[in-house]
Amino acid sequence: QVQLVESGGGLVQAGASLRLSCAASGRSFSNYIMGWFRQAPGKEREFVAAISRSGVSRYSADSLKGRFTISRENVKNTVYLQMNSLKPEDTAVYYCAAAASLRIGVVGDEYDYWGQGTQVTVSS
Repeated sequence: QVQLVESGGGLVQAGASLRLSCAASGRSFSNYIMGWFRQAPGKEREFVAAISRSGVSRYSADSLKGRFTISRENVKNTVYLQMNSLKPEDTAVYYCAAAASLRIGVVGDEYDYWGQGTQVTVSS
């Protein structure tokens, strides 16, 4: 069992940056692929980024490459999402997820544990 708690969300203006954090507790953090997803009001959940167990391999949604970067610190049991040049369309609840799988997944069903989410609101 893994418990995930996101933090770092908030209200910012367009063009600003935010760094989301996701702290994990429970079984060995380094055994899990970690991902970030988001869900905007009235829309389906969307893949944002994922990172391998060691942190060597990273994958981001094509539409977000260049602005969003995922990273992890296994010694701190934490995964991060650095978000730059934020746009109003980035407004959503951002969720951290953990997958006990061997490969990076981009579909929510591939993840086993989820955090409660953190709200990011970008004003124009």
